[in-house]
Amino acid sequence: MVNHASEQQIYPPTLVDVKEAAALCDQIIKTPLLENPEVNRLLSCQLLIKAETAQRTGAFKFRGAYNRIRQMDVDQKKRGVIAYSSGNHAQAVALAAQICGTSALIVMPDDAPLSKIVRTRELGGKIVNYNRATEVREKVAERIQAERNYVLVPPNEDRRVMAGAGTVALELFNQIDTLDAVLVPCGGGGLTAATAIVMQALSPKTKVYAVEPELFDDTRRSLQAGERLSNPKGQATICDAIMTDTPGALTFPINQKLLAGVLTVSDDDVRYAMAFAFEHYKIVVEPGAAVGLAAVLRQKIDIRDKAIAVIATGGNVDAAVFCSALNAKAEES
Repeated sequence: MVNHASEQQIYPPTLVDVKEAAALCDQIIKTPLLENPEVNRLLSCQLLIKAETAQRTGAFKFRGAYNRIRQMDVDQKKRGVIAYSSGNHAQAVALAAQICGTSALIVMPDDAPLSKIVRTRELGGKIVNYNRATEVREKVAERIQAERNYVLVPPNEDRRVMAGAGTVALELFNQIDTLDAVLVPCGGGGLTAATAIVMQALSPKTKVYAVEPELFDDTRRSLQAGERLSNPKGQATICDAIMTDTPGALTFPINQKLLAGVLTVSDDDVRYAMAFAFEHYKIVVEPGAAVGLAAVLRQKIDIRDKAIAVIATGGNVDAAVFCSALNAKAEES
């Protein structure tokens, strides 16, 4: 296997890296921070939603993908990039590659949402499918990378990708004076770790929580065990964007050191949160991006009289899944 550690730069980003990404990534959209006074009164807190649904490709992932790919040299761009993703990072890499003048091959699970597959292809990405139940996406990507000499752009395990992701938290810090807690959807843990790094540097009293689906709580169990643990095979959740197998080798030590805790929510909690966001904030949030809001609505932490921000990481959801969430809340009501 080819050793590409020098390209991946496996060590954590700093606040300086994040600020540099914010200054130089001219293609990134500064996303809004949403607030609804009626919801604040209902919940007895100040609830703020960082709407990364408004980011290019509909998710925060464009920030990290573009920050990484923009730094490639001429030789690397000739080789092209490879990435693995269930959809949001796939679209982000495809668009960033298009902007930067290189090609993109994406390893995607064969059960990825159709809308994410179609959009990735529309953005110029080529796709290789794998079976989520029997194959490991990293291994599939590494094999192809070694054969064809692509440049790997992982969703989390690269300091430049994480620095780009950290611009979400940097914007958030600049948009609100005082913040008691930030809740971050957690898959591989890159955005969570980047958020924790930024908040530790700029607002150390702000607690950062990771939020996971109940059946994909590898970060929660890993932190309890003190080592990286994998999720059992054969389980499912509607939160496709954060269905990762194991916490990242780069991200886990950061989260182990800086997180205030890990919260978990059910798929029913997530459906309720998706419908709640649509009703009260007029935004479409995909399942994996709604876990933070779900944790607040189900009061997984003490929110009373506190300023709480949740990062709605993306809005790329198939229409049928979104409609089922709206119907579920209507039935619950």
